[in-house]
Amino acid sequence: MEDAVSHPATPPRHPRRLRGPHGARRVRRALGLILPTLLLAACTASPAAPHTDAAAAATAPQVTGPLCAALPTGTDPGNPSFLAGQPVDQALRWIPTLTTFEAALRTSGVLTDLPAGDGVTVLAPSDDAFAATFSEDNWDDLMTHHTDQLRTLLKAHLITGAHPIADLTTAGTATTLDGVAVTVTRTGPTARLGDRADTVCADYQATNARIHIINAVLGPLPVTADGTGHRAH
Repeated sequence: MEDAVSHPATPPRHPRRLRGPHGARRVRRALGLILPTLLLAACTASPAAPHTDAAAAATAPQVTGPLCAALPTGTDPGNPSFLAGQPVDQALRWIPTLTTFEAALRTSGVLTDLPAGDGVTVLAPSDDAFAATFSEDNWDDLMTHHTDQLRTLLKAHLITGAHPIADLTTAGTATTLDGVAVTVTRTGPTARLGDRADTVCADYQATNARIHIINAVLGPLPVTADGTGHRAH
């Protein structure tokens, strides 16, 4: 009896490999079908909340008063959001109705006398307020020859600490740097300072400062304006 022929065991079958250019094309074709699906899933999965103008407006400093509508808003140069990141002396330069007050502060150097880190509240008379108070000759004389009187006048418009107008009205009084206590009361949309001035656009923010535009000049100096309301700057 012949011995049974021994046959080798059937070799294990390996996964089919895609070889050559045809296999590569099949791989690329498969990827071409899968990738768009993955990209679509990525695009539809929890998109980040877009930055909207409404969100920016909600975080912008809110100024209040009848003059605010005539001053820069939105993205205009000098708008409240831009001024919030500026030092107070620079912020004042961007407010177009404060040219007289800003020039006086710069000439007198009063802001450099403020204690570092305490902040400041500025009660800033408008150009019209200065025109209604000082004659041209009187104002020019103060600016060039009477620096001490000018500095005293300006200190009547500065308060230590950066105070929103709501905080001042709640306190009911504020002491200016010239040592005078000024009453502050709410009068509808504005605040009344003593018996002389009202805020016309309050709560501008600057770096460590608040700026409240007022419609009259404070302090003890007499009125010398001739009533024309005009004065060269």
